Amino acid sequence: MEIAVVDTSGDRTRENGMTVADSTTRFHPPGLRAAVAAVLGAVLLVALAPAAAARPAERPAAAGCHTVHYSLNGLHIDDSYETDPDDDTAGDDAAPTHGVDRPAADAALAGMTDTGHATSALAAVRDNGRLVWRNAGGVADLDTLAPADPGGRFRIGGATETFVATVLLQLVGEGRLGLDDRLECLLPGVVPNSTLITVRNLLDHTSGVADYAKDPAFAFHEPDWLTTRRYTSYRLRDLVDIANGYPPAFAPGQDWKPSGTDDVLVAMIIEKLTGHPWTDEVTRRIVRPLRLTGTSAPGDFPLVPGPHAHGYVELATGPVDVTVLNPSMAGPSGGLVSTTADLTTFLRALLGGRLLHPAELAAMRQTTPHGEGRTYGLGLQRVDTPCGPFWGHTGDIPGYRTTMLSSPDGQRQVAAATSPYDVPDATPGPTPDATAARAAMDRVTVTALCGAQPAAAVPDLGRTAP
Repeated sequence: MEIAVVDTSGDRTRENGMTVADSTTRFHPPGLRAAVAAVLGAVLLVALAPAAAARPAERPAAAGCHTVHYSLNGLHIDDSYETDPDDDTAGDDAAPTHGVDRPAADAALAGMTDTGHATSALAAVRDNGRLVWRNAGGVADLDTLAPADPGGRFRIGGATETFVATVLLQLVGEGRLGLDDRLECLLPGVVPNSTLITVRNLLDHTSGVADYAKDPAFAFHEPDWLTTRRYTSYRLRDLVDIANGYPPAFAPGQDWKPSGTDDVLVAMIIEKLTGHPWTDEVTRRIVRPLRLTGTSAPGDFPLVPGPHAHGYVELATGPVDVTVLNPSMAGPSGGLVSTTADLTTFLRALLGGRLLHPAELAAMRQTTPHGEGRTYGLGLQRVDTPCGPFWGHTGDIPGYRTTMLSSPDGQRQVAAATSPYDVPDATPGPTPDATAARAAMDRVTVTALCGAQPAAAVPDLGRTAP
């Protein structure tokens, strides 16, 4: 509901958008004034109840804690995050699109499946808001041999982190917390060193918190994971408890190492500040406003909705279909489902400044000074290609591998996804070559962005992949 706003600076008073005469120029009987005051007071109390419940206790903030200032609309989402629903398609007066070397891009994509590095491969390029190239190679299903659908869906793995980081940075832009706030102030005692870990440390993976995914429970090539564990449902706290069984990797802020637990903690902060599951906030703040119709946050729903390529794990006995799994095992570090078109739309909006205010977007691209993390910012990583720097993220989850990148100005994007698998051939005992498979994936991405390149010019896009 809307609360009356009283402007005492002039001779007019506004209530719920209606201008009324100043009380000195109109007569209100005392009884009527008292009744109106009582009614307005009751309405105000009801309206303030949610904000009052959310308002922190009036006490001095601990060292390193952010002081939150709430207004009557303290929980209202800034409308500037909403997007123009027609912006996804460039107008007639839009700048001309850059050329895409379609034959080279098609050949690179075919190279993923023709050489047996993947059962399927999908990619798309968006330029100035338009999809200027999209294609698919390979098969969606090894049993039916149905061709892969260029518009098919897939699990995006670690690219989920960019969505989650964007939501948290929106909350920063709303004044709900600060990047230098201590984790202890937000989630007291949740992990070791929480008094030294900042929100920034979580987003750029310099927290040192142990990665829960290193636990044997997530060894997805093991028979017990393939038969039973991949269907296990995890709460965010369950994943943190698993991580707490291991010592920190390093002191907060002293090094860089990807940790899925960082993303889980970010999601827990989102849930604490908003009162909603992180999946709901990603959907409400990003998926719906951008009309990402192929993107979903499945929670613990094990199926991939809509047309999709199957994902496989290679064992000595042959391929094992791992398409069906409980994505809560990846959660905010890898649980989303999307399409190549949706990922390019998301990055266009993000790097184009339509999801974050300038200060938060600049912070997102502030990389760490540590080791391989020197190309990693806040849920966003930089890749230097032969045609300039691009920003985005890569991701892996059993059965799927994803890359999404955008030019710094948000004008050009690429997204690619594969179902990596070294398909057996006539040679006895085929050996998977993960390095070659990743290099082939990188070639698809770089060729789509920059045109045909010598093999030596193709960077290792997965080098900093969390």
